[in-house]
Amino acid sequence: METSKRVAGSYKDPSGFVFLANNVICRQVNQRYAATYEHLMSSGLYTALTAAHRLVPHSELNENLTNTPNWYKTLLPDPIHFITYAYEWSGAQLRDAGILTLRIMRTAMEHGMILKDATPYNVQFQNGRPVFIDTLSFEMYDESKPWIAYRQFCETFLFPLLLERYTKVSSHHWLRMHPDGISAADTANLLPFKSKLNAGVWLHVFLQRSVAQKNDSDKSKAKPFSRQKLLNLLQHLENILLKSGKSATGTTWGNYYEETIIGQAYLQAKEKIFRQMLQSTEALTALDLGANNGHFSRILAEGNRQVIAADFDEACIHHLYSYTRKEKIKNILPLIQDIVHPSSSIGFNNTERPAFHQRIRTELVAALALIHHLAIGKNIPLPDIAAYLHGIAPQLIIEFPEKNDEKVQLLLSNREDIFPDYSEAGFEAAFEPYFDTITKVRIPDTSRILYFMNRKN
Repeated sequence: METSKRVAGSYKDPSGFVFLANNVICRQVNQRYAATYEHLMSSGLYTALTAAHRLVPHSELNENLTNTPNWYKTLLPDPIHFITYAYEWSGAQLRDAGILTLRIMRTAMEHGMILKDATPYNVQFQNGRPVFIDTLSFEMYDESKPWIAYRQFCETFLFPLLLERYTKVSSHHWLRMHPDGISAADTANLLPFKSKLNAGVWLHVFLQRSVAQKNDSDKSKAKPFSRQKLLNLLQHLENILLKSGKSATGTTWGNYYEETIIGQAYLQAKEKIFRQMLQSTEALTALDLGANNGHFSRILAEGNRQVIAADFDEACIHHLYSYTRKEKIKNILPLIQDIVHPSSSIGFNNTERPAFHQRIRTELVAALALIHHLAIGKNIPLPDIAAYLHGIAPQLIIEFPEKNDEKVQLLLSNREDIFPDYSEAGFEAAFEPYFDTITKVRIPDTSRILYFMNRKN
């Protein structure tokens, strides 16, 4: 490892930072954090958390790869397959990440430590479960001081989930508008009056707003909790979260394959062709665009392929995540993602949190029952769709429904047909500059065609 570059979003904590060394993710521990880090490692906390799969494991490297004078140690954390953010998660995923954070906090207290940060950006999903990734978020527990991360936990975990419960607007929408969290004051203004009747909401939202308004000019008034009171607070927060993220708003496409007018014969024939096409790829990672209920994501995941299942429909992603948890499927990560309005680069200088397709790179992309929604539903020209997929898909399995397909006709039923190039020939002409077609199979008794393609250089 010869060259290093600090990760753009890792600049806030003087204890250390994350950097890339020859494309390997590393974490530097600075001298000021040395004693705290050694306590983390020697107290049994690190061992307890990694054994429970709650903290990402790391190995140590006694080499200063950044050539900085305040270096103490270099950590090599186990790699995370895909980096995702809370504004791409369902409410159930945010809930589970929050519960993980609270349980880590309790375990830390048993070892004389506490979390100084409590944000979903310290959590990723790996092997079907949330895992804490910020090794430097721990500090020594001082009972004479308040838990400074309580407010952050509320603003980034609790409040978005409460707003989801009471307003029926999904938590990812709130976090997309407020990526650093939503304040108690804003949450209180958005919650309905009936929410005040809930003791937990009154305590954590309305009382916190009142206290914050009184104390903003005098931070010294913040009173510490005793150890037992803090443990009680953590349990109370967990109890609230356990009641959150249990349902999602009505789905647009969740019953696409179960109740579709195309029918089960179409699904079975399509699945057979899809499996045959998968035999032509050795891809170990895949992105299922428009994953719907995850039927084909589950097929992609066979053989331990790591799969991102992306759909704009929050209810679909909620149900798929619940299914993967129940069935202990470890290699499917459901994400809320509208590819017409994808997660963009945000944060300072638009580099702190990279855009979706800067982070998610896979060897194979599946785009099934999708292209007509882009080309006709969103008026995106076929050549533009082809160019977009060329940028993200070394290999591509794509379904093209012809214009006489029932679903396409449904899209055209309330609008003028302004798509003369939407045809089998037009599709192939649009994709030919970008992909080589390896296999082309018409799904029997339908107006749909499946293509297996390789990207041209």
